[in-house]
Parts: sequence; C-alpha cells; structure tokens
Amino acid sequence: MLKRSLFVLAILAAPAVAEDITYADCVAMVDRSPQTAEKKAAAWQSHGGGAAAMHCHALALFGLKHYDEAARVLDALGRNREVPASDRASLFEQAGSAWLLAGRPRDAVQSLSAALADAPGDQSALSDRARARGLLKDWKGAEADLSAVLMQDQNRADLLVLRASTRWAQNKKSDAASDIVRALDVYPDYPPALLERGKMKYSAGDVVGATKDWQRAAIAGHGETAAEAKRFLAEAKAAR
Repeated sequence: MLKRSLFVLAILAAPAVAEDITYADCVAMVDRSPQTAEKKAAAWQSHGGGAAAMHCHALALFGLKHYDEAARVLDALGRNREVPASDRASLFEQAGSAWLLAGRPRDAVQSLSAALADAPGDQSALSDRARARGLLKDWKGAEADLSAVLMQDQNRADLLVLRASTRWAQNKKSDAASDIVRALDVYPDYPPALLERGKMKYSAGDVVGATKDWQRAAIAGHGETAAEAKRFLAEAKAAR
C-alpha cells in the first residue's frame, strides 16, 4: 500500500472552505470510502487544494484499484514545483508502485529512476525497479539493482531469490545457486527459495530433487507461491 502521509503536503494547502476538508480528513476518508474520497479530493483540487488534494486523490484512486490513474497523478505530483524536493523521491516511488500494479513496468522504471535520482540507494525504490526491470527481461539491470540493496542488507532472503532468478536467466548458474543457498541459510525452508531451487533442479534434469523442493514449497507456502509449486508438481507428473 502507498504511504498515507506526507505531512509536508498537509501544510502546503489550507482547507478549502468550499469543500470544508483538510488533507488529514481526506486521507482518513480513503479507508472508509475511497469512492467518496475520490470525489471529494477531485472537487477539492478544483477549488485550489493544491498538492495535498492531488495526493489524496491519488490515494483514493489507488484504493479504487485505478492504478494507472493513481500513478499518473503521483508522477505528476513528483514533478510539481510546489512540492518540496524532500518529498519528490517518495512520490515517484509511490508512482512506481502504482505503475507496477497497473502492469506498466516501463513507466515504473521511469518513475523509480526519478525517485533514485533524488534518493540514491533507497532500498524500496531499488527493489521495485529491479522487479520492473525483471518484467522487462532487463536481467542485467535487475541484478544490479538487487545487488545494490543486498550490499546494504545481505539478509534479504526475498531479494536473494529474485537475484538468483535474474542470474539464472543470464546463465550465471553458479551465482544463482549461491544466492539460493544464502537465502535458505537466512530463512530455512523459505518457500520462494524452495520453489526457485526446484526450477533449477528440474532444468538440470533432477526431477526427483525438484519434486521434493516443490512439495515442501507447496506445504509451507501460501498464495501464489503454493499455487505455483502445485502447478509445477502437476506438470512434472504429467511429463513422466
């Protein structure tokens, strides 16, 4: 979920008398009724609500799962000179997250690169840009972003698995395997690591080993990870 408070923005726009709403009121409304918040924020913008109204509007659009529209507003807000430079990186990062949910990784890379121009080394922005680059099959770029985060925190099992995937795609099989080993050292029986290791084993012809990893991932995992493990198990069984 997007960050719900940029307190500087609350100072930038005084309550619009015509709408009788403040930034805090608008943000609180997003959880209760994003539809109402979206209408209120849009009206507030038209009455001079400024950056605060724009941000609340973006949050409401996000709450309504209108990710494409939310991303556009957030990216535009990041380029708004009314917004202090100290807030721009956060806004671009939020735009990148929304672009990813909208299925637009190329736009996500642009927004996240803008975020990193203002906040070099930001772990969240680097991680999201790596995911966007992975969706674009820019394996080298994704690996570079993940490595930059892992230099700051070498115990991120989730990012070790992602880097293993990017390295495997580049045929860096030894490095990929090392990342999985490290991920399982940090988080024993980590389902995504087991899932990825199973894929590696299967690719190498070790069907038995792959099946064991996927079975463990299916049992220990949840949601998409468990579902993917079960799908791989079914495909492996059908291939025999």
